[in-house]
Amino acid sequence: MTLVAGVDSSTQSCKIVVRDAETGALVRSGSAKHPDGTEVHPDHWWSALQEAATAAGGLDDVAAISVGGQQHGMVCLDQAGDVVRPALLWNDTRSAQAATDLNNELGNKAWADAVGSVLVASFTITKLRWLRDNEPDNAARVAAVCLPHDWLTWKLSGSTDINDLVTDRSDASGTGYWSAKDGYRLDLLKLAFGRDDLVLPRVLGPAESGLATPAGAILGAGAGDNAGSALGLGAIPGDVVLSIGTSGVACAVSEVPAADVTGTVAGFADATGRSLPLVATLNAARVLASTAAMLDVDLDRLAELALSAPSGADGLVLVPFLEGERTPNRPHAKGAFHGLTLHTMTPAHVARAAVEGLLCGLADGIDALVAQGVDVKRILLVGGGAKSAAVRQIAPIVLGRPVVVPEPGEYVADGAARQAAWALSGDAEAPVWNAGGVETYEAPVDPAVRARYAEVRDLTEGVV
Repeated sequence: MTLVAGVDSSTQSCKIVVRDAETGALVRSGSAKHPDGTEVHPDHWWSALQEAATAAGGLDDVAAISVGGQQHGMVCLDQAGDVVRPALLWNDTRSAQAATDLNNELGNKAWADAVGSVLVASFTITKLRWLRDNEPDNAARVAAVCLPHDWLTWKLSGSTDINDLVTDRSDASGTGYWSAKDGYRLDLLKLAFGRDDLVLPRVLGPAESGLATPAGAILGAGAGDNAGSALGLGAIPGDVVLSIGTSGVACAVSEVPAADVTGTVAGFADATGRSLPLVATLNAARVLASTAAMLDVDLDRLAELALSAPSGADGLVLVPFLEGERTPNRPHAKGAFHGLTLHTMTPAHVARAAVEGLLCGLADGIDALVAQGVDVKRILLVGGGAKSAAVRQIAPIVLGRPVVVPEPGEYVADGAARQAAWALSGDAEAPVWNAGGVETYEAPVDPAVRARYAEVRDLTEGVV
């Protein structure tokens, strides 16, 4: 049996799966925690990877390894390959003003045309601008900049030469200075950082291997976390991966690259050579948790209550902007109930409105993908929110498409393992692995639910 390993180095932890390269069967796995915070020294990721590898029974017997990682983080290295300062992660918002400044300097349309996305604070290029303006001494030391998964791949190789750094299309597409059409845009890097002489990782193709471990294991290109998840799920054109976690993410494998001047859709690349347009919402699974806490019930009981109420909750709507919102871009908005009457002021109606409001917000995101040319045939529903029976059953009513719920799994690590097997085989397409069990939910769409939600959503615009 030939073994491959996939690594998921996320914000919270490192997870490793070891799988049979031919069938994809899980052989063993391990995990380790990362420290909290939005600024983390990369050495912590390396320590966690080694700890997770030990928990997974070691990696000495694997033939290939790939790393999936949190996108956007800024890892700066000096000429000797040493880390200049702790990495700023995707969720470090101190570069928000830098994002605004860069958008204003070039214009939203120019950014969308150049790299497929209008900048937000998560993008690496905004963090480089912040570094230039706030830590000039550190900025002067920077000889190379890379992403978390790039750095870990490089560490696994044992190299200390910054010229050996490699990355992939999916993660490069979240930097703000790489274009699927034109490659690295050094002019944009210079605009942000004031210099264009940095060493940037070589961008590998989906099945390409640029490095190996000292023990001889092939190192795949790796991927950003969303691209890794899509690959692990086996998503194909026509699929939207809808992840309901702390935040909500809708992304789609597409033949059509996105360039959304509104900034709603990020024009990322995927791990197969295609595009992965993506929309994120701030309010997702915590809408369910907060509603359950308000009603003093657990999540299972919340689902039972929601399913006992009629579609549309008799006109009761929750606009769930509990933490502001990114899609639509209303960072200071508040949530709102609308349509409370003596009849609808019941736990069942409130529960139904919460589930429908959550799903309507995500449906708005899917609409934005469609506007960018995405063909949506089915929804792959994952994340903690997918455990809710109410979410699973109500989703096709709101979204108007079949909803497929895969078995729970470590999708990013699985995608990285599949990519490792692909690099090992050298085939034109990724290996086809035996898929786990899935549940498919279908129901007649109820357009009135989204129509009523849209009416209330627009009524609450500007409510702070």
